[in-house]
Amino acid sequence: MWLLHFDTLDKLILTDFRGKPIPPYAILSHRWGDSEILIEDISNRNYEEKEEGCQKLRFCAEQAAQDGLQYFWIDTCCIDRWDNNERSKAINSMFQWYRNAARCYVFLLDVSLSATADTPQHSDWETSFRKSEWFTRGWTLQELVAPVSVEFFSREGERIGDKASLDRLLHDITKIPLAALRNCSLDQFSISERIRWAENRRTTEEEDIVYCLLGVLGVAMPTTYGEGKESALRRLQAEVEEIGSAPSIIPFSRNQSFVGRELHLAELEAKLFSNKQTTTTLAIVGPSGTGKSQLALEAAFRTKQNSRSCSVFWMDASDRNSLYRSYTNVAQKLSIPGCDDDQADIKQVVERCVATISTRQCLLVLDNVECATIRPSGLPTTEATSADLTKFLPHSKSCSVIFTTTESNIAEALAPQNVVALHELTADTALRMLQSRLAAPFSNTEQQIAMHLLRELLYLPLAIAQAAACMNASSMTVQQYQAQLDQHKDAALSCSGELTEGKQQECVLRKTIAATLSLSISQAYNNDTVTVDYLFIAACVDRKDISLDILEAASPRTREDAIKVLDKYALVTRRPAESALDIHRLVHDALRTRLQAQGQLQQWTQRAIVKLVEVFPNDDHNNRSKWRRLLPHALFTLSHIQTKDSNKERLDLAGKCATSLYNDGRYKEAEELQVQVMQTKKRVLGEEHPDTLDSTAKLAMTYRGQGRWGEAEELQVKVMQTQKRVLGEEHPDTLNGMGNLASTYWNQGRWKEAEELEVQVMQTQKRVLGEEHPDTLISIGNLATTYSYQGRWKEAEELEVQVAQARKSVLGDEHPYTLASMVNLASTYWKQGRWGEAEELQVQVMQIQKRVLGEEHLNTLNSMGNLASTYRNQGRWKEAEELQMKVMQTHQSVLGEEHPDTLNSMGNLASTYSYQGRWKEAEELEVQVVQAEKRVLGEEHPDTLISVANLASTYRDQGRWGEAEELQVKVMQTQKRVLGEEHPSTLNNMGNLASTYSNQGRWKEAEELEIQVIETSLRVLGKEHLDTLNTMGNLASTYRDQGRWKEAEELQVQVMQTKKRVLGEEHSNTLNSMANLVSTYRGQGRWKEAEELELQVMQTQTRVLGEGHPHTLISMNNLAFTLQSQARREEALALMETCFQLRREVFGEKHHDTQSSLNTLNTWRAEYRDENL
Repeated sequence: MWLLHFDTLDKLILTDFRGKPIPPYAILSHRWGDSEILIEDISNRNYEEKEEGCQKLRFCAEQAAQDGLQYFWIDTCCIDRWDNNERSKAINSMFQWYRNAARCYVFLLDVSLSATADTPQHSDWETSFRKSEWFTRGWTLQELVAPVSVEFFSREGERIGDKASLDRLLHDITKIPLAALRNCSLDQFSISERIRWAENRRTTEEEDIVYCLLGVLGVAMPTTYGEGKESALRRLQAEVEEIGSAPSIIPFSRNQSFVGRELHLAELEAKLFSNKQTTTTLAIVGPSGTGKSQLALEAAFRTKQNSRSCSVFWMDASDRNSLYRSYTNVAQKLSIPGCDDDQADIKQVVERCVATISTRQCLLVLDNVECATIRPSGLPTTEATSADLTKFLPHSKSCSVIFTTTESNIAEALAPQNVVALHELTADTALRMLQSRLAAPFSNTEQQIAMHLLRELLYLPLAIAQAAACMNASSMTVQQYQAQLDQHKDAALSCSGELTEGKQQECVLRKTIAATLSLSISQAYNNDTVTVDYLFIAACVDRKDISLDILEAASPRTREDAIKVLDKYALVTRRPAESALDIHRLVHDALRTRLQAQGQLQQWTQRAIVKLVEVFPNDDHNNRSKWRRLLPHALFTLSHIQTKDSNKERLDLAGKCATSLYNDGRYKEAEELQVQVMQTKKRVLGEEHPDTLDSTAKLAMTYRGQGRWGEAEELQVKVMQTQKRVLGEEHPDTLNGMGNLASTYWNQGRWKEAEELEVQVMQTQKRVLGEEHPDTLISIGNLATTYSYQGRWKEAEELEVQVAQARKSVLGDEHPYTLASMVNLASTYWKQGRWGEAEELQVQVMQIQKRVLGEEHLNTLNSMGNLASTYRNQGRWKEAEELQMKVMQTHQSVLGEEHPDTLNSMGNLASTYSYQGRWKEAEELEVQVVQAEKRVLGEEHPDTLISVANLASTYRDQGRWGEAEELQVKVMQTQKRVLGEEHPSTLNNMGNLASTYSNQGRWKEAEELEIQVIETSLRVLGKEHLDTLNTMGNLASTYRDQGRWKEAEELQVQVMQTKKRVLGEEHSNTLNSMANLVSTYRGQGRWKEAEELELQVMQTQTRVLGEGHPHTLISMNNLAFTLQSQARREEALALMETCFQLRREVFGEKHHDTQSSLNTLNTWRAEYRDENL
């Protein structure tokens, strides 16, 4: 559902709430005029040019604001009426949208109060109110009965009254019962009575008088504009009959002329649900055209008819994308959480759908199974792209599955005990089938001719169906059809050369279909050339789920008339639910063969490509469902077009497909297409043409998506250098190329090179575009991030404040870019240990995102995760854990258990467990994350290596040095090879390995590694970078552990002083360095110096972090030991007692730190008693 609101700068914002919690909203009911604001007017920012529509919009917004509502909905501009699927879904949802509205405002342009008194009387306006056209329109019926609150307003925006105060007048005008007007359940009224409410109403489109009843009757069905009122009414009646039945999806109409196959049908029905342990699987196998799908379809309808509690779902199993799409439709039908979220992991949607199906009685029909492993359409089958079909099946004795396939080995593999084999029909059955589809019975002479015809048609059900349809549509006799077929058979055979390969039986069947098809096309062409055009376009795209958007039409009526002809000739199968068509495989092949023989296949393929380029959406996230549906057709045409080099449309379509694949995370497939596009553009346009450079840059992005940064860098450097020379250094494309290269440097930890480029880009954009231009602000933000990663937080903060303020003034407080700036600024506060300021910003962002985007939006979840990290660093582990658990569970339900964001949230929760000493729980989560990332991302992906390093740290914290070392060595070696020896992640892991050596007393090895890390860090990161300083601190600890006090102290003093200057005296890292120096003093017996420094650290931590913060308690514990070492036992006991009580309160009785404090207390008390005896 889309909702409108005006932001703080009075800009009209259209927000997509599909798959998200919907905030309270107002809704408008009105009569459409000639100047209505459409959804594209809002996108194009020209809506104010439409005066009448703008008046309604402003009225609705202002009235909603008075009622305390930020959001509002208006049908004219909240539905994309050019998108057939969206319009159909909206019409089916509209009753509920009106029902859920907090307020419904009826705006009556034909009712005026301008001449009335301040308090209008009935006599002043009642006459015009009664005559208002609003009461005569079909759609306003549901707009009156659905909402709880309906308020009526005149054209001046003056309130007339509401549904409650005007109920008797409304009843008198509409004859709708008072109970219905008073919001009682409509189920109290019969179907026929509710239909009568619309009897005297009118609609512009004839089908709408039926569609407007969907919500009132409580049914849902797809809309098909152009089908006519009678067709729509028949479908509505069928849906009404299904009320109370289990949810089902059968996308095709029942074949009312189904005859024959009675024995096969009886066999299927007898075996359904016969397995008492698990799912019953059955397979229908036979050559193409023998009626496998029709048999399965009849079995599906009979199952649905015989058991209202059994769900029946029809699935297209010809490839993985089609099966995924089928399961997504089922998930939506069953209201499975996350199925409407375009960012959801489709595999997880399928898994949840299969699990849900397993809990109910259900029949699945998997049509067109040609392989036991399912692959994406348009791609070669590989180990990486194939999936075992059995993973898509439920496992429950209450479920049955019917497969249809042409391959007997597949049938045996999927249903070894239950294979139903189809061959050609018997002569008698074929005759009955033909007779059942024709209007008049045969005479004896006609029957003999019919038998001869059926022999020529090989008793093939598909051919018989086409022959009967052609005879009916063209008013032919059997004899006339036979004569015509003989002519077309010769023509068809002459153009079947390429079909002679493969199985002999399949070849014969194809030739038969080619003949019937040729005759049908000839007759259909006499009807309408558009009809045949559609057929040829359909031959050049994938044969399944052909969206009506691909078919050119002067109007929906023209398109519908042409499709009716195709349907009448049995050349297509309609999918009303998806506004789409299917073509049988044999028909599709025969059409392509015919076009090839006539030398027209490439011409029609080109026409299909041109149309696909026109309807294929841009890469906006909201278009994801549309591009996923069109991708199989686009990929099919791209793989079958021969004139590639000079074909601009082909390149445009390939580029759009590559971008869509990239946005879907299908980087390898995107790469393959981008390589083709780039190479073609190099040949046709030249290597330095801007379009060629753009393709090269996009190819580099696919490398980046796969973590192949070296290859990405090589291409990006080449692109940037060429752009500078050809376009100039200040051209937007050049600046964009520089920014992309900087990001690749950033990925490799090459901060200086990234910074150098980002400064250039920023300065140029400031000069050319201005300081507040969106592109300039993005560049400033990127530079701030680079500063932050170098530990230059003050510089980062300064830039981020500048960006946040500029975006607030230009875009508004709640714009996504503004919120992103606030997130970045909060992160910089966080890194400086300014957790209070970070928390304040993070809470603010999170609350806005919850309200604007919803609690399950990825941006909201990221903000919740950031806030949880802030809580964790403040020692507020329970709050951190609670938030992280919620984030993880939401990621699992929305994105799936193996999505990278889900795995990242699991890793964050594991860190919180680790901070609390709950190492077993941390380890369990980390092992899950590592295994999943290895499977999903690969063993050498940077994220996988970080997760392995985290698991190693958990082993180390438990004293499992050998296991920790083994993992750390492996990670280090891989990082050196993949990322390079100077990458920050490599250096960080080398430092971790050094700590593991140190913990085992292997100080020489630790020292050697730490010196190596310091030298590299000094060169790469700089002497004041936090990572450099921390490694120097670690080396000092290694010196200290060897008794090399002077060297340790010298380094620790240097680190402490630098951190005081860079981070500030109260930063947690500075305080840690001071505590490390205390340890060196204590090791030398310099108690006074140790005590003085420890007291300073503890007091600062108490003030900054709080008395119960873990770091404060560690300092308190250490100071107690320093006092005890000076024989100041009473002070030591008192401080340790305080430490114990706080640890028990914060960590719990069983935490190892609590137990350690208790054991120390008991020991000291015993010693104190012994000394005083």
